Amino acid sequence: MAISPSSISLEALDLDPAFALHRGGKLEVRSSVPVRNAEDLSLAYTPGVAKVCTAIAEEPELAADYTWVSNVVAVVSDGTAVLGLGDIGPAAAMPVMEGKALLFKEFAGVDAVPICLDCTDVDALVETVVRLAPSFGGINLEDISAPRCFEVEDRLRELLDIPVFHDDQHGTAIVVLAALKNAARLTGRSLGDLRAVVAGAGASGVAVSRILLNAGIGDIAVSDSKGIVHRGRDGLNPVKEALARDTNRADLRGSTEEALAGADVFVGLSGSTVSERAIASMAPGAIVFALSNPTPEVHPEVAGRHARVVATGRSDFPNQINNVLAFPGVFRGALDVRATTITENMKVAAAEALAAVVGDDELSADYVIPSPFDARVAPAVTAAVVAQARADGVARL
Repeated sequence: MAISPSSISLEALDLDPAFALHRGGKLEVRSSVPVRNAEDLSLAYTPGVAKVCTAIAEEPELAADYTWVSNVVAVVSDGTAVLGLGDIGPAAAMPVMEGKALLFKEFAGVDAVPICLDCTDVDALVETVVRLAPSFGGINLEDISAPRCFEVEDRLRELLDIPVFHDDQHGTAIVVLAALKNAARLTGRSLGDLRAVVAGAGASGVAVSRILLNAGIGDIAVSDSKGIVHRGRDGLNPVKEALARDTNRADLRGSTEEALAGADVFVGLSGSTVSERAIASMAPGAIVFALSNPTPEVHPEVAGRHARVVATGRSDFPNQINNVLAFPGVFRGALDVRATTITENMKVAAAEALAAVVGDDELSADYVIPSPFDARVAPAVTAAVVAQARADGVARL
């Protein structure tokens, strides 16, 4: 229920710890140099700043060395697909974007600025971000609804020479791949041995399917509200048509639950529900990632009766698939080498590094992915992204 400022006082709202924490926002700007006297002022501002401006005008690349640009990311949203709340608009999206910026700083030392745009047209979004881009070393797109999010990211990647990363897609995909690699390792299989069903063909469902294909999954079927995406199905948009061409080698038809019969892996990203009977029909040693929040597609205790490994998107159950395991280290690595883009290989490298944080002596059914508070995570992902960016020829350092 919406809360009207006129119907309740701020003091009453502040009795809730969530409101109390958010009072005044979660971010502030602090200076990195002192201004104690006239000499400091003359260096930080006029006349000293003019020397730096002139040098950058002559050699624009110097902006990366003599401004904050090389360590700052724009967290951009139009508020159309915010968490599980849907299209709540740019003002209501700001607490989430502030939170994202907070996580960038806390987990990887990356400065980030939340930017909530009051436009939803693809052309307007792309033009606005392109005009803002000189102020940033990278662009993190967030909570933009599908299928527009695919076009926005693709066009920005073509137009900009800095990393553009839609976290709802690729952050989720990286963490899912890492957890699945470890779940397969635990059960004595490789990705190539697995047949997966992904419920959901939105931003995260498409990205997860793509990264699993790139990593060598045995077969994968993707479903939406109308059932399994397959070649020849009427009414597919271009994104789903491409999925139909590249997935579902078994040519499955029908519902998600029908496709789960004999499947090794279920990845839920749809907000739908899956019955216990469908989970029970999966192959022995099944792996269930029920990732919808706050309500998983199947309760983890129910899934655990039949599956070897169960993961959710929630912090109150084991194996939380949390994007914060990926995006801070990915951007830290990309910024450190001033990468021009984030390649598919860099995403897979990030997933492999994340998976490797969990050693053989730690790996268990309740621990296939590390905690976001594991201090090993961000450095491991950063190092992998740096190495792969150089291998892929997109690093400028």
